[in-house]
Amino acid sequence: MTGMESRQQLESQLQGILKWEKEQKDVMFWEKLGRIPFMLLDRLTPKAVQEKIGSALNEVGGFIQSGGKHLVREQSVMNILAKVAEGEGRHIDSNVSVAQDLGEDLETPPEQSTLTLTSAPELPLHVMDTAADALTVKRVKFAAAQGAATGIGGVLTIAADLPMVLGQSLKVLQEMALCYGYDPNDSRERVFIVKCLQFASADIVGKKAVLEELANFDDEQATEQVFSQLQGWREVVQSYTDNFGMKKLFQLIPIAGVVFGSISNKGTISDVAEAGKMLYKKRRLQYRLRNMEYPL
Repeated sequence: MTGMESRQQLESQLQGILKWEKEQKDVMFWEKLGRIPFMLLDRLTPKAVQEKIGSALNEVGGFIQSGGKHLVREQSVMNILAKVAEGEGRHIDSNVSVAQDLGEDLETPPEQSTLTLTSAPELPLHVMDTAADALTVKRVKFAAAQGAATGIGGVLTIAADLPMVLGQSLKVLQEMALCYGYDPNDSRERVFIVKCLQFASADIVGKKAVLEELANFDDEQATEQVFSQLQGWREVVQSYTDNFGMKKLFQLIPIAGVVFGSISNKGTISDVAEAGKMLYKKRRLQYRLRNMEYPL
């Protein structure tokens, strides 16, 4: 199905992603300030809660090694891709509304499809995009509700929120991987997923570093270098935790934390999903351009 897109179309979409990368600016002012409050939070948080946060960090290490409990169901994403592909009769320009409709429909799982991860990479890019957008709509809504629920109790419930958000972030990135035909069960892809997580929470210097590291990710030698850098994965996740900062500061206030928790989690998952979609789509575009038989 890759023949459905011309080299010109692929290059145009790739340029759009490169433009997006350049537009990734420094963290917002309140996010810069937000790294300080977590130092205070450490002092306020009971030991038992801190241990729970520590276990969440360990889970991310386990995810890199084996996937653990955070692995998503491959077939559920294949079903959604198949559903989008079957509905291709609708005009491509309506893909945003189609994605929103599908996001609502995800409450009821689509019927089992025959699409597999082996054939998924051959789907048209607009099918992959629509499925990724639909999953984002669903996950962002869930994150907003989750943030509101954990914002009720202030400091006692914010600690429970962190591992939940980390888990949801890992899962939505796996779904983005599956949408673009990559297997999150592969240890290489789990490394890529954690780098996407790092990119989503980094400042402008960190984003640039991640993009440089991932520039030739599909080259085995380059991948080994990224593996080596992730030996210090705890630092990656600790940075992700610290960058919650100001986003979570007002969630410490009981009851008022409902509003701030909802907004914070919604923004976090939205940013993570966007990073995953763009970085995985970039890889798929580059792969197709490298393997086109007949350039324009």
